[in-house]
Amino acid sequence: MEFSKISIGYLIYLPIVITLTILVSETLFKNGKTFMLDIFKGREDIALATNRLFKVGFYLVNIGWALLILKISSLYNNSYQELIEALSYKIGGFSIYLGIMLFINLFFFFRGRKHQSSKNRIRKEEIPS
Repeated sequence: MEFSKISIGYLIYLPIVITLTILVSETLFKNGKTFMLDIFKGREDIALATNRLFKVGFYLVNIGWALLILKISSLYNNSYQELIEALSYKIGGFSIYLGIMLFINLFFFFRGRKHQSSKNRIRKEEIPS
């Protein structure tokens, strides 16, 4: 039995999007540890646990999305050119999506840090000198 070009496309697409997701996730959450430690005032156990939960959620959302958009429409001429174009559209779109997800996570890190800083400032103002 011969593989169709669409099957070949799936065999190319899936490892690429999963690898991209892993690379972005590892980078984001390795560096996100610093934000988490700041947000949780150096309480490493809670910071690392929260960071791991964010990482699992990141994997679930992004790999889930990659699977939802998996379908490659039929190739009209059944050519490799069409396959490459379909893959570039899918992988490029997924890369843009991952970039947006990265910035959304950074937004939440900065928001948590800002929220924690404002709480610390309020507490310092409440303490009489």
